[in-house]
This record gives sequence, structure tokens and C-alpha cells, in this order.
Amino acid sequence: TQSTWGICARNASLLCVSFLDRQTYSVTMSRAVLQVFENYQKARVAFVQTVAELATRPPNIDALQNAGVMALLRPLLLDSVPSIQQSAALALGRLANYSDDLAEAVVSNEILPQLVYSLSEQNRFYKKAAAFVLRAVAKHSPQLAQAVVDSGALDALVTCLEEFDPSVKEAAAWALGYIARHTAELAQTVVDAGAVPLLVLCIQEPELTLKRISASALSDICKHSPELAQAVVDAGAIPYIAPLIAHPDGKLKRQVCSCLAQVAKHSVDLAEFVVEAEIFPKILTCLKDIDVYVRKNAATCIREIAKHTPELAKLIVNAGGVAAIVDYVSDAKGNARLPGIMSLGYIAAFSETLALAVIVSKGIPPLKDALISEPEDHIKAASAWSLGQIGRHSPDHARALAEADVLRRLLAVYLHEESSEDLKTKAKRALKSVIQKCTHLPALEPLLQEAPANILKYVVQQFAKVLPHDLQARRAFVQSGGLQKVQEIKADPGTKLREYVDEINSQYPAEIVQYYSPHYSETLLRKLDEYTTAQ
Repeated sequence: TQSTWGICARNASLLCVSFLDRQTYSVTMSRAVLQVFENYQKARVAFVQTVAELATRPPNIDALQNAGVMALLRPLLLDSVPSIQQSAALALGRLANYSDDLAEAVVSNEILPQLVYSLSEQNRFYKKAAAFVLRAVAKHSPQLAQAVVDSGALDALVTCLEEFDPSVKEAAAWALGYIARHTAELAQTVVDAGAVPLLVLCIQEPELTLKRISASALSDICKHSPELAQAVVDAGAIPYIAPLIAHPDGKLKRQVCSCLAQVAKHSVDLAEFVVEAEIFPKILTCLKDIDVYVRKNAATCIREIAKHTPELAKLIVNAGGVAAIVDYVSDAKGNARLPGIMSLGYIAAFSETLALAVIVSKGIPPLKDALISEPEDHIKAASAWSLGQIGRHSPDHARALAEADVLRRLLAVYLHEESSEDLKTKAKRALKSVIQKCTHLPALEPLLQEAPANILKYVVQQFAKVLPHDLQARRAFVQSGGLQKVQEIKADPGTKLREYVDEINSQYPAEIVQYYSPHYSETLLRKLDEYTTAQ
């Protein structure tokens, strides 16, 4: 019995050892298999993270594209590991952001539908990355933005605006803005998808970045047409946007001023809606902001309001706007000057009183400076136009320009060989409108010698108008050499210019006119010769 029990115990011991050996072998084999998958996962993580990092440096882009990186990243968007999905999307976004060719490669590789599908399924980190890819593709051209729309992205992006996470809202708002900015049709698709009310809600969120991006997206929507701007107004955006003019953040104020300008520019009603939000005089402080883009966008907003009606222009004047704009034009340089220059022109155009407000606020010197010193012709042209609007109302207005030596400067840019056609046209019109009102003859005299025939006739016409009624002016005209300059004008018989010259000459005795004629000395010498011969 004992021996039997002993045999059984040994057999049992051998069986246990055999079972433990098999278990140990199984665990070892499982670990070996799992190690393969772990290595594969680590390799995928390392790959997408490295590609995402390489894509941040432009010199690497061509090499990545030539290596077929798009086809390798595409399946990783559906990877089972969330971090790999996110890194793959981030890498694609950076590549698409670099050029329209790479953005087109994202479209042609049918990556967009995968991203759109994942937007509604995945976590917030992936949604941010996917929205970044859509934005990077849409930014390049209307065609690529349309491809994003055709992939069904709008509904998914609008849904993201309702997410709890502010960073997801930011990414979605940014992508929607990039789609809307290209054309009115694309902006309308964004409106039709229901984005505007949600963007207005985003404006009210406490996160600063979300406010900025939402204001920018609304600006991109309403810039295209009155109907789109009205859609933004109808969503109740203005009462929430307008108070942000006084916000301390410069980047937010940029977008706010831009959005208000894009609304106001389309019609009188929309401009009045912006004004009713009580942006004056608060927006005038933005003209002194440390941020150059805040200053420029604020000036643009004022310009878009001022251009519509005399009442709106008067409102700006009454708020102290003209002095603020004059200071802005004096301080600004380059393209930033343009909205201020045009604002002064629009205000001055409506009436004598408003033009006088510009003169009294010393608006002529900075406009003259822009006409002389700005290198860009379109800025010079705007200055010439604004100066013309100031001086065209009455002799007093014209005199203010003449005494500031503006007429000679307008003539100089008109005659300059390298001036653009638009600049020449605006300078000529300004000269004509101001000269026809100018009765301050000493300011016109230099033009008698310098002006070409098509300008000269307006100058001579003014002398013909004024001299018959002013004895002192007739005397001064002779003493200053003006009458002599008139005699030197080569005017063809039967022309208006000849008519004006003859009218001036009729105000003086024939002997004086003859004395100042160009060939009078020759006539005297001939008479002397005749007299000598007779002797």
C-alpha cells in the first residue's frame, strides 16, 4: 500500500511539473507575440510623430511628398490607437497647410470623408486635429474649400460648435471662417448649415481665443453681400460684438472692428444698425491703439460708415471723429493711411459745412503729405481725390487748398511720367474742381507757366472771371508778371483758351498788352530801324 501511494505521489509530481512547464511556455510565447504588436504600435507612433515634426519645417515638405507620405498617413487615420489617429491628422494638416498642391493631394487621396466621419465619432483631441486639416485644405482656394463642403464637412463642423470643449469650438469656427472667406456662395452654404447663431454664442464665451476666431468667422461671412451681412445682424451678433471695441485685447479688437466694417459697408440700414450699437465715440480711441491693425481696422470701419449719408458723416464729426482721423492720417504710413484718407474725403464730399470741419481740423496738411511722400500711387490717388472733395465747394474751400500749395502738388503728380492712369485722372479732376472755385489769383499764377493746355484753360478762365471785377487784382496781375505769362500762352484761334486770353487782354489798354507780348522788343527794334532809315 505504501509503495502504491509512493508511486502515485511521484506520478502526480511529474504531472504538475509537466503542467507548469506548459504554462510557462505558453506565457513566454504570448509575451513574444504581444511584443511584436507592441513594437509595431511603437513604430507607428514614432512614425506619425516624426512625420508631424518634420512637416513643421518647409525644407522637408518636398521630400515627404516624394516619399509618398499621404498614402502612408491615410490608413493611420483609422488606427485603433487614438494618439496615432491624432498625430496622423496633425501631420496631414501641416502638410496641407503648406501649399495648395499638398492640399489637393489630401483631396485626391480621399482623406476628407474619413476626417468628416471621425469628427462625429472620435474624442475632442482628434476633432481638433481633423478640423485643422479641413481648415488647412479650405484656406487655399475656392475650389478646395468647395471640396471640403462636398465632403459633408459643414454639418460636422457646425456640430463641433456645440461641443463643451472650447478648443474644439475654436478649431471648427476657424475652419468655417476659412470656407466662408472665399466667395459669397461658400459663405451662404456656411449660413445655410446653421453656423451663424452658434458663432454668436461663441462670441459670448469667456475664452479669448474663441471670441477672436468667432468674430473673424462672422467677418468672413458678412463681407460678401448685404444679404449675408443681414443674416449676421438678424442672428443678433452686433449687440454682442460692438461692446468688445473697448476690450483690452488687441487681437480681439482687430476682428471686432473688421466685422463691424464688413457689416456697415453694404448699405445705409446696416451702417445705421452698427452706429446704433453705440460704437461712437469708443471706436475713436481705437485710432490711438498701440496695435497698428486695430488702428487700421477702426479707420476702415469709420470710412464704411461715413461714405453712406450726410447724416452719418455728421454724426462722426459731432463725435469728434474728424480730429481723430486727421491725427491718425498724420501718424500712419503706407496702406494703413488709406482708410483715414478716404474717410476725410467721404466726410468732406457731402457739404460745405462738413468740408469746413475737415479744414478747421487741419486735415489738409496730412493729405498733402500723403500726396507727396507716399510711394504707392493708389494712396496718392486717394489723397488727390480727398483734397478735391474738400476744395470743390466754394472759393473759401478752394483758397484753403491753394494757400497750402496743394494745386502745384496736384499738378506735379499729374505731370509725372511714372504716375498711374488712375492717379493722373484723380489729380486732374481734383485740379479742375478746385481751380473752378478758386478766386485767390496769386495761388493760380504759378500754374500759368507749368500747366498743360487741358488744365491751363481752367486756370485762365478763373482770371477771366475775376479780373473784370477787381481793380487791385488787375494791378497786382501786371506787377507779378501774370499778364506777361498770359501773353506767352500759345492759344489757337477759335478755342476756349483763346477766348479767355482775349477776355483778360480786354481789361487792359492795348499799349500795356502789347508791351508784355513776347515779340514786343523785336517790334520796337524794327520801328527803330525804320526811323533810322527814314532819317
